[in-house]
Amino acid sequence: MSELRRGGGKALLIMSDDPALPIRASDAERDRVITYLGEQAAQGRLTLAELEERMERAATARTLAELQPLISDLPAVPGGTSRRKVIRWLPAVLSGFSRTGRWRAAPRVRAVAVMGGGEIDLRGAELDGGSLTLSATAIMGGFDIYVPDSIDVDVSGFSLMGGHEERGSRRTPRQGAPLVRIRVFTLMGGVDVWRVPAELDAASLKALKRAAKELER
Repeated sequence: MSELRRGGGKALLIMSDDPALPIRASDAERDRVITYLGEQAAQGRLTLAELEERMERAATARTLAELQPLISDLPAVPGGTSRRKVIRWLPAVLSGFSRTGRWRAAPRVRAVAVMGGGEIDLRGAELDGGSLTLSATAIMGGFDIYVPDSIDVDVSGFSLMGGHEERGSRRTPRQGAPLVRIRVFTLMGGVDVWRVPAELDAASLKALKRAAKELER
């Protein structure tokens, strides 16, 4: 017999007493695991790329045994460990920056480049609150923004004597995937949003850009 209940990742799924007998997962069980993953991502335990990868596997899981590894390393209650500082501003004034690796993004992040520029890698971002709107303003400067191609990205904005563009992979996002909104304003500047394949998660930004360009050919 199996049971699904609220609680920590290790207790969320109660497996059959007979490990040789796979128990089919129901739609409700898959949905609850996906909801639980979203809650844990909002607490900073999963990055955007990790969340999407696990949600996709949960959505296609056929048995409870396939769901269990997706939540087994997640606790029931927020621990006492310190969390990363929330990033709300990413300035580049007569300078540049590279925000990569694992970092904690506020629900709304504002990036401003004035005669400068920056690289913003959202693959390792922890979504504080479970959603993200990135406002990118570039005045005689620019940004390269990297997102997993499996998530849903909404890019909009206004450019004067400049431009903004979505580049790279043309993969269709999975239905129900996390949504990242990118709002752009450029004046004699530019913003490129690079959709990169999930399998290149560990690649350097230079390698990601090169691979994304290859996908455009």
